[in-house]
Amino acid sequence: MVGSVLSLVLTGAVEPAAERAELTGACYCRAAGELTCAAGLTERDCRRRCAEDLCDDWFWLDRRPCWNWGYGG
Repeated sequence: MVGSVLSLVLTGAVEPAAERAELTGACYCRAAGELTCAAGLTERDCRRRCAEDLCDDWFWLDRRPCWNWGYGG
């Protein structure tokens, strides 16, 4: 068991943590009483965007698209 894990590590078959794809999801921002959503952002990008947009409150949902609560589409 240890030998097989070691051989995977030595041959590069294990993907380094820094190169793993980050999860994307829906980023919701509430500012001036309006809730908006941007899809396909990582949590880090969502946090940065919400700080720049001066969101009163925000949340990120991994692996989900934006939800429009049934309005407009």
